[in-house]
Amino acid sequence: MEIKTVSIIGLGALGIMYAQHLSKKLPKGRVRIIADKDRIKRYQIEGIYCNGELCDFHYVTPEEVVEPADLLLFTVKFDGLEDAIKSVKNHVGENTIFMSALNGIISEKMIEDAYGEDKVLYCVGQGMDAVKVGNQLSYDHIGLLVFGDKEPGILSENTKAVDAFFNETELPHEIETNMRRRLWSKFMLNVGVNQTVAIYKSNYGEVQQDGVARDTMIAAMREVIKIAAKEGIELTEADIEYWLNILSTLNPKGKPSMAQDVDAKRLSEVELFSGTVLQYAAKYNINVPINKMLYDKISLIESEYSV
Repeated sequence: MEIKTVSIIGLGALGIMYAQHLSKKLPKGRVRIIADKDRIKRYQIEGIYCNGELCDFHYVTPEEVVEPADLLLFTVKFDGLEDAIKSVKNHVGENTIFMSALNGIISEKMIEDAYGEDKVLYCVGQGMDAVKVGNQLSYDHIGLLVFGDKEPGILSENTKAVDAFFNETELPHEIETNMRRRLWSKFMLNVGVNQTVAIYKSNYGEVQQDGVARDTMIAAMREVIKIAAKEGIELTEADIEYWLNILSTLNPKGKPSMAQDVDAKRLSEVELFSGTVLQYAAKYNINVPINKMLYDKISLIESEYSV
């Protein structure tokens, strides 16, 4: 299979970054942005900018009948995923490949339930430092998409096709043959860095240096190691060190998505991070005081938005 057309739903930080990259590598029309009429109108009036450059995206509404996409990429926030899954139905064909760049560990299962397990590749984005303020996105590091098959040790034709496409479009990526472990590993990072930077209302620089914030981040990650073990996923201190090394390369002034949500007084994905940790902790009767503290503090911050 050869990938020629890509449909993307969700123009947050990652959606803009990937849409702009692919749109500059491919003829217009081969990259389609799915959005409702009101959003499209707003995008066209206000413009969307990526590193100061006005983006020239090809928009389609969910109702529009189009040729099926070869690759369908979800870059929405988790609270928009259920609606997004319904909105992409006119872009789905027999050979469409699905990938989700969402945070957390459950988006792939939701897409599988709707469109079939054989169509979904598991994926995480890492190493990017994109910051979106209003209609302006800026980043220094595009990072890479790590993807592969659900079952370990498999290298399917779908994975090979996406690899070839990303090579053609020069999108940084890496194939992983144990994606369930990689998903949990990235989840561990998000639980630590997203929530810690959010409660300190700071940036990556805050956790790149020794101090209370960095200690809090690492302690939250260690609690994920405990619950992952109960799920049969072996994470170690070496995995923490791996992510700390990646964090050290990011723009110190950059911020993870949850910190950007706090700045903008938007509801965050706290349920996807410490909320999920607390659910697993209750299931296995594990004490996770750092994640409980993070959950409570972020919930308090959000409760004060309308005050």
